[in-house]
Amino acid sequence: MNSDIICVTNRHLCEGDFFGRIEKIAESGVTAMILREKDLCEREYCDLAEKFTEICKKHKVEAILHTYVDVAIKLGVRSIHLPLPVFKDLSDEKKSFFCKIGVSCHSVEDALEAEKLGAFYITFGHVFATDCKKGLEPRGLDALKNVCKAVKIPVYAIGGINCENIGLVFKNGARGACVMSGFMKCESVKDFMEKLVEKK
Repeated sequence: MNSDIICVTNRHLCEGDFFGRIEKIAESGVTAMILREKDLCEREYCDLAEKFTEICKKHKVEAILHTYVDVAIKLGVRSIHLPLPVFKDLSDEKKSFFCKIGVSCHSVEDALEAEKLGAFYITFGHVFATDCKKGLEPRGLDALKNVCKAVKIPVYAIGGINCENIGLVFKNGARGACVMSGFMKCESVKDFMEKLVEKK
């Protein structure tokens, strides 16, 4: 599990066919893929998730669904990533279905609360400036380091991570890096992944 690289999807950033790109990313050696796609309603998300999970299964890559707990349960996907407020409201019955629950955190306080509630891992960000959070000041490497020191569960850095700065998140205590834009926009997924691995 050390030095994991996780792809977070955003079909609006995707160059070309979305599922074609998902296939290439799944082939590239990523640790896991999170199907984020927060703008979709539950039914639309379920349709997308069905095909997404098939591709991940084919390439033996962990599929992590996002936000829609009932979709994950319906499809038998036992890894999910949740915003902290959703995780706090999750019933014990539904929580018990999952083998892995990740939680989005933005402070040491968030991270400690997620850990206390039983999160398997957290994501922390945004660490670097990113177009996905245009105009918002990044939280930075010192904040990442503080979160990593505060909790015992794995911390995955997210936000503006690329080939030039990925090594810095590992140096500051992160177990892994979540990458969105790079995977969605790069010309060659294979080349991009090789550079990430080389620089981490």
